Amino acid sequence: MKSAHALWAGVLLAAAAWPAASPVRAASRPNLLFIYTDDQRYDALSVVQQEQGDQGRFPWFRTPHMDRLASEGVRFRNAFVVHSLCAPSRAVNLTGRYGHFNGVASNFRPLPVDSVTHASLLRGQGYTTAYVGKWHMDSQRERPGFDHHASFIGHARYNDPVFIVDGRDVPSRGWIDDISTDYALEFLRRQKGRPEPWLLIVGFKSPHGPFDPPARAKDRFAGEQARPTPNLNVPAPYMGAAGSRRAEPSPAAVPVNLNYFRCISAADDCLGRLLDGLDELGMARNTVVIYTSDNGYYLGEHGLGDKRSAYDESLRVPLLVRYPALGDPAQGRVRDEMVLNLDLAPTLLDWAGAPIPAGMQGRSWRPLVAGQKADWRTSWFYEYFAERQRNSRVPDITAVRTAGAKLIKYPGHDDWTELFDLAADPFETRNVFRDPARAELLRRLEAEHDRLALEVGYRVPEYVDRPEWWGRAGGADWQPDAKPELRLELDAAHFEGGHVLDASGKGNHGAVLGVVLADGRSGRKAMRWQDGGCIEVGKSASLNPAGQAWTVEAMVRPGQPDGVILARGGRSQGYALWLDRGRPAFTVVAGNQRVTVQAKSILDDWAVLAGIITADRQARIYVNGQLAGSAPLPGLIGSDPMDIMQIGADLGSPVIEPVSPRWTGWMEWVRIYSGEAAIGPLP
Repeated sequence: MKSAHALWAGVLLAAAAWPAASPVRAASRPNLLFIYTDDQRYDALSVVQQEQGDQGRFPWFRTPHMDRLASEGVRFRNAFVVHSLCAPSRAVNLTGRYGHFNGVASNFRPLPVDSVTHASLLRGQGYTTAYVGKWHMDSQRERPGFDHHASFIGHARYNDPVFIVDGRDVPSRGWIDDISTDYALEFLRRQKGRPEPWLLIVGFKSPHGPFDPPARAKDRFAGEQARPTPNLNVPAPYMGAAGSRRAEPSPAAVPVNLNYFRCISAADDCLGRLLDGLDELGMARNTVVIYTSDNGYYLGEHGLGDKRSAYDESLRVPLLVRYPALGDPAQGRVRDEMVLNLDLAPTLLDWAGAPIPAGMQGRSWRPLVAGQKADWRTSWFYEYFAERQRNSRVPDITAVRTAGAKLIKYPGHDDWTELFDLAADPFETRNVFRDPARAELLRRLEAEHDRLALEVGYRVPEYVDRPEWWGRAGGADWQPDAKPELRLELDAAHFEGGHVLDASGKGNHGAVLGVVLADGRSGRKAMRWQDGGCIEVGKSASLNPAGQAWTVEAMVRPGQPDGVILARGGRSQGYALWLDRGRPAFTVVAGNQRVTVQAKSILDDWAVLAGIITADRQARIYVNGQLAGSAPLPGLIGSDPMDIMQIGADLGSPVIEPVSPRWTGWMEWVRIYSGEAAIGPLP
């Protein structure tokens, strides 16, 4: 599937600006293609479902191109991540170091631009390096270590996203992973005939929420359900009463999110296009292709969705590797050694013949792909740090896993400790931590846990991003004070070129992209938007609107009848203040339901506009201090939106549908309050 002409014009224009790679070359070095999805669990591919037979939960699921990769290469049946969360796992992939060392221990941290990664090291060895698709380390625009990139900020939206092509914003039309595939294929075509080897990473957005497959996949697997597993009603200990109210599943089948599988199926289409592209360009034989995911995903097991915690559905990922130049030892084989995302960086360096830094904590599994025996690890260490996202109740976790057992610890909550005999209980349904008959197993795993914690240098880093309830009485049940508090104030008086400083004292400074300082009303200065600019504000605990009243206020003068004043969030949770045909509008998305209230037109006038989410679940819009519209909400915003805040745009997962244009006009200031702030008239 090819995208619209506008996309290809952007691709070709950007590609023409990409310089030629370094002439350094070692002819025997392979090209390296690393492809990964977001939130694809280990058994969400048909080759695994077929292998599991009656134990497979999704026997109807089909991924022919993943199956092809498995049949032509090596499938690792025990591949795991050492931190089951998007950004930390991606940073581990790049650096070969645990999150407590590499600078990324939550979804709210960019990768430090001076990081030593496999990409930066391979580039130093003469490889041309490129990153395409989802990066997802906070709202970072840089792609450290890569010569070229065609990527996007955060999660973006499934349809018609904005890509950043070597630093330049390029609007696009089409489904996001199809567009990423277009960019990847264009990069491959440009490498044909060049002597330099290349590293290409392709990050698919699928199947991350909001699970929006392309039109071609919307009806796939219609009517299918999942087989139940024994652990559906075995809640995690940290869930408390919330985990004990699960209904018993049907003995035959249980509902499942089919759009999750449709997104994976559509990404499988994209994988097929990439494999076909390698064949057509004559690159397949000398290219190592690696396919995996950044973490696993719960589909009801232990009463959970999402990931983070240390049960196998969260930890295990698919891992397929193909390198035709190796011949028979690497074709249609399976390996059962426990390999980690920590191993990716040293493995890529090993294949390139590049030195592996002593600071990398993984090891190369290249010998395993070649069919060789190896003295391999028999245990490994897992970590998770509680962070402020999605109203998550998951606390800090450490764990040790062996081939046959697992010990899970919750620091500060010894009573939650879990011990599982995986050989006898692969679904982790029976916690034998207090079973006297398993005292020796407990002793061995506790000793191994402590040994590995010391070996990997485990610590709680200073760059964790704790939820607001962390350390407070009541823990995850704590609720913030309802009294209004200023959380953000960006105004023209604090405009400093590339930044707008936050006058609220909360440190929520804005990064300026295409916004200038201009004359405003009555001799005042204002910020002026033209030609598609915006101001981006990163995530912070003080900007989490979940579970409380919330106020968004702006002094504006529109230059066009349509445009976004401020947007934060997406299709499942969020809010936006915007202009619709000259009419101020406030949209709130709570519990996947969208509610919009509107006022009368304000074109050609300065006005103070405010949107308020009230404590009694109302969405209200004010114009110059006067209530202009109100509507009931299904509830308060339930979780901290994943997308960053954008002033003047709604470029991520859309709050407003159909998507509204970027803002054109003036803003004197923007303010956000927790609680219901008093809205005054035009000053």
